[in-house]
Amino acid sequence: MIRSILVGAEMPNWSDLHPVDTRPAAAGPAAVALLAATLQPNDAVLLAGPHSLNLIADIAARVASVDVLVRSAPDAEEIARVVAQPLADNRVFCGGLDRFTPTYGNSSGYDVVVALGGLDRLVSPDTSKLTWADALAALQNRLAPSGRLLFGAENAFGFERLIQPAIAAELPRDEDWARDLTEAAPCGLKPLRTAVEDAGLDSSTMYAVFPSLVDAQVALTDVREPLPAAVAARTMAERYAGPSLMDPYRLVQDTVRAGLTFELAPAWYVVVADDVAGALPTDAVPDGSGVLLEEYLLAALRVDDQAAVRRTVPDYVTWLLEQDHDVAQLAALDNVVLDGTSYRLFGEGEPVGARGEALVIAHLERFARRSLDSGSRQPWPAGGYSDGLTARLASMAGFTATKWLSSRREMVRPLGTAEQLATVARLSEELTSASARAILFRGQISGIRQSKPYRVGHAVTGPLRVTRRHVLRALRKVRGR
Repeated sequence: MIRSILVGAEMPNWSDLHPVDTRPAAAGPAAVALLAATLQPNDAVLLAGPHSLNLIADIAARVASVDVLVRSAPDAEEIARVVAQPLADNRVFCGGLDRFTPTYGNSSGYDVVVALGGLDRLVSPDTSKLTWADALAALQNRLAPSGRLLFGAENAFGFERLIQPAIAAELPRDEDWARDLTEAAPCGLKPLRTAVEDAGLDSSTMYAVFPSLVDAQVALTDVREPLPAAVAARTMAERYAGPSLMDPYRLVQDTVRAGLTFELAPAWYVVVADDVAGALPTDAVPDGSGVLLEEYLLAALRVDDQAAVRRTVPDYVTWLLEQDHDVAQLAALDNVVLDGTSYRLFGEGEPVGARGEALVIAHLERFARRSLDSGSRQPWPAGGYSDGLTARLASMAGFTATKWLSSRREMVRPLGTAEQLATVARLSEELTSASARAILFRGQISGIRQSKPYRVGHAVTGPLRVTRRHVLRALRKVRGR
């Protein structure tokens, strides 16, 4: 059985694989896909820093040999049992990166060096000083000629700071031991790119990682187009499903127009290798062009383009009713791509068991609810009830939604606190405007009643109304006999 090799600065009472007050080890489908696309069977690999056991085992099964460097002594012993075959080729080193000198590992260099958990997790409290740039240089020095380098970097100011900032973010964690200020990792995308260029890695490729570095579900080289942005938004919405400051899905979608989605990504992968894919996993983003139907309709509502809504909803319903049930039950408005005048399914979704009109109403109701959840502007009379908006959309397609909707009126509040406050402000403004119009209307009525034509007409018609009431009363008495 492999025993871990101590190199110095090891941590005997610490675990990154089973954390108590620190981040978990790096993992996720995007990390698996990146390694699958980069590693080759004859590679000698150095895996530096905390990575999940499944990821380590997957790497060990793909390459000729793998050396693992971790700072935790218990983790090193556990990893040694995972990479135990073959005994002669795989090794586990325990300690800090600054102690991992060329006397350890492959003296001729590694074909691939991997540190997807970030460079700041390669040191321990016994590391006197190792800046982020020094750590990057140390990994580069262990590369063989034409070697490939893969590492991750967290974003200190990403979407999570706007969606759901940690309440105890300012409280020190066990991992926050004293360090030199110059050891801090680059804060933000521009400083990271500058640091990478200063290291001579001009040919590197950067991925935006969602929703986090330790749970990399997707990694994208470009998030400016509608479909990649939708993938990123879905991933963030799944990660932050609870109470939040802002609606995660809507926030990511809104940053696309400002061109800030890549800059606000929770983390990034930096890859120095040839022929990298544009998305990880490679099938994460659907092929083709177009925009999500939900985004198109919300954009139309935002500018009060009711003609576009009244034209698009019937077209969508017609297309929906022509599809097989397997497709139709997944074809909610947030899971359908509008490409010109054609529609197609976006990807996996939540199936609806209903059929026919009931299925149409279910998809329209989901859109209405998501629209209210996000606090999007509604050009019709305001309210927090999805039934009214659903019935209005259904009527555009020639359906009566009453029998399919619940009789219980359920108020839908926006998901994010910011959207709730914006909705309250919008409703207050609409109420003020309605009150002003009511006052103006009452003034107009008062003016009409004080006018001479109104008084003359009232003087003439008043006795006629009294006479009419007397006649009707007399007729009722006659009929009663």
